[in-house]
Amino acid sequence: MGVAIRTADEGDHDMVVRLLDEAFQDDPVSGWVFPGDEYRRTTHHRLMAAFTGIVLAEGRIDLTEDGSACALWLPVPAEAHEPDADDAKQLRDAVDPDNERVELIGRLTADIHPAGRAHEYLWMIGVQPGRQGEGLGTALIRHVLDRCDRENLPAYLEASSARSRALYERLGFEPARAPLDLPDGPSMWPMWREPRTQAVIGLP
Repeated sequence: MGVAIRTADEGDHDMVVRLLDEAFQDDPVSGWVFPGDEYRRTTHHRLMAAFTGIVLAEGRIDLTEDGSACALWLPVPAEAHEPDADDAKQLRDAVDPDNERVELIGRLTADIHPAGRAHEYLWMIGVQPGRQGEGLGTALIRHVLDRCDRENLPAYLEASSARSRALYERLGFEPARAPLDLPDGPSMWPMWREPRTQAVIGLP
């Protein structure tokens, strides 16, 4: 049975934030940015809300019809502007002013982001903890990768765990550069996927 997918809108904002907050509570990178279970439970959702707002305004959020999984995508043009140091600082000020890691993760991922070629950027993908392993994440990603193949667009992401990295490899992503080792923290794996050419059947 196929997975029903729709495009989220402003009315889905709070649902998407709750979904991402639940899905990433045990993520290694989220645990580094917000160390301590209680701190993460009370603060992590603010970062997810900021990310959701940015992508609703500038990109696309794909959502399963039952609200169990979502994927946040941003289109990145070839002439994308250089990362602005103020962006990461503004994010920190809005989310958790005393937490320098909110700003640092923004700076570090911006510094390694590929430039010079238009691509789709999978910012993050979240699946409800009780629904993980059902293929929902794969269905969401393939939904966009199929379009990337049709439009000859590459795709990029940063895997935040070994488990997610294995999933992305099965979908055709390959290492884009050396892993990003967070200071006193886990690694992130920048990954790139070239579009797969569509077979063309010629007439005799």
